[in-house]
Amino acid sequence: MIDYSRVKTPAYVVDENLLIRNLEILKSVMDRTSCKIVLAQKGFSMFSLYPLIGKYLCGTTASSLYEAKLGKEEMGKETHIFSPAYKEKEFDEIAILCDHIVFNSIEQFMKYRNIALQANCSCGLRINPQYAEVPNEIYNPCCVGSRLGITVDVLEEELKCDFSILDNIEGLHFHVMCEQNSDTLERVLKHVEEKFAKYLALPQIKWVNFGGGHHITRQDYDIELLIKCINYIQKKYYVQVYLEPGEAVALNTGFLVATVLSVQKEKFTVHNENGGYEVTSAILDTSAACHMPDVLEMPYRPIIINSEMPGVLAYTYRFGGNTCLAGDIIGDYSFHHQLKAGEKLVFTDMAHYSMVKNNTFNGIGLPSIMIYNDKDGLYTVKEFGYQDFKERLS
Repeated sequence: MIDYSRVKTPAYVVDENLLIRNLEILKSVMDRTSCKIVLAQKGFSMFSLYPLIGKYLCGTTASSLYEAKLGKEEMGKETHIFSPAYKEKEFDEIAILCDHIVFNSIEQFMKYRNIALQANCSCGLRINPQYAEVPNEIYNPCCVGSRLGITVDVLEEELKCDFSILDNIEGLHFHVMCEQNSDTLERVLKHVEEKFAKYLALPQIKWVNFGGGHHITRQDYDIELLIKCINYIQKKYYVQVYLEPGEAVALNTGFLVATVLSVQKEKFTVHNENGGYEVTSAILDTSAACHMPDVLEMPYRPIIINSEMPGVLAYTYRFGGNTCLAGDIIGDYSFHHQLKAGEKLVFTDMAHYSMVKNNTFNGIGLPSIMIYNDKDGLYTVKEFGYQDFKERLS
């Protein structure tokens, strides 16, 4: 049991027990299908836990040279990478670091093909099946005008002159999901096959990467259907299936602990379909803009332990961050008791896409990083100070 009263705030706390639970679920999928699962570092890059994660998963996938270096150095297993476009000055090092390199276009593949092949990299092509069920356009890789992946029409136009271009392509990659269940994957695969079946069946194709966005460790996730989808593709096309979840690895494993700095005296009324509720503003030592950017970007309302929706309990508060941004608002929450300065609040599910996206806007300090496990209890892995802010600027 984590004693949050011991936490110097703000701080991210990752519970190893919860992380292991997720990793065991992912490992069971690999064991039952012979698929390979790698950690998408863009969602979770807490490398102090890479030795633990590496006991269960097959490696890491990267979106940049720095992520590739981190995965290779700290986990040391398979290292994959995809980028919309690679930088010439970085590609030699990328080829040395990575086992799989996924290209966003034929042009990118042709530009870097010789370097990748000389380094014995397995080259893949990202495809766009032009089908996704992602409601938020900012996260939709198949939106109109998407720069991610090659459509079948563009691919076939590119191959008119020389189909042998694909001779050194060993894999196909698609990533069109976001926090979704396996029924979405089943529908996506129908569109992938409809457009790209003849390419999946090419004799040189050794692997297919289903990308990320699979909420495999969510309580209501249909794992049996996922296994069915994986086995179907592997058996039909004689390929190795890869999945690269980030969020599913760290889902519901982390917390952000904050302290109430100030409770304002003024109250205001929020009107809704139920009539409305009275709200008091409170300022925290954490910030949506700095420490949990997806609250503003998605947007979404994180859960706070021992709170309810606004207006449900006796006292409702609107929590704001300690920046000058007027919109640095985390959300409205109700409590049984009146809050006072100095009280601690615990936000749940804060390991993925919070730690990797945080920033020091306004000179707000970064939260400490802590781990809890049964053997060592609660301990600090990393603390940040003024130099971490200063050295990012010049």
